[in-house]
Amino acid sequence: MGNIDLVQLTQQTKKLTAMIVEDDKALNDELSGNFRNFFATVQSMLSGEEALVAYNNAKPDVVFIDIIMPGMDGIELSRKIRAIDPSQIIVVISASNDMQKISESIEVGVNSFIQKPIDTKKIIDLLTNVVNMVAKKKKIETKTFSISLPLDLYETVNDNAKAESISKNAVIIRALRSFYE
Repeated sequence: MGNIDLVQLTQQTKKLTAMIVEDDKALNDELSGNFRNFFATVQSMLSGEEALVAYNNAKPDVVFIDIIMPGMDGIELSRKIRAIDPSQIIVVISASNDMQKISESIEVGVNSFIQKPIDTKKIIDLLTNVVNMVAKKKKIETKTFSISLPLDLYETVNDNAKAESISKNAVIIRALRSFYE
């Protein structure tokens, strides 16, 4: 585990939202209670169907899903969530040793798999991984930002950037700031 600073980890996770999908009410309550110590908000769902409806409204940063549930199981829920948002962070939490189910969850593309029962070390490792996954996801989202300008405006930006010896991005950011102030 190394020297993990729990305060720093909690500061990072408190910026995130989570959803727990677990059909066992007692375990759901336990997981929700534990994760409320770490996440800004935690939604608790007892079925895949209920979770899918809530997911469409909330779009949490991370979804923790049990594999074996009546009705829509965790694998089917993961597939449906992936169809909505291919980059959603999904963590399977399961007591199942069924290699077929584990293989299916990997095929669906879950980000992480953690075996029940969950102890403190597993939670800390899991949360460290979640923070890293979110940071990586946000970095990718940031890189893909672009803006299209009309040609005459682009030429003005280009001229201003050259005159001030700054980047075109700096000119655009300055203009956007002044526009929204």
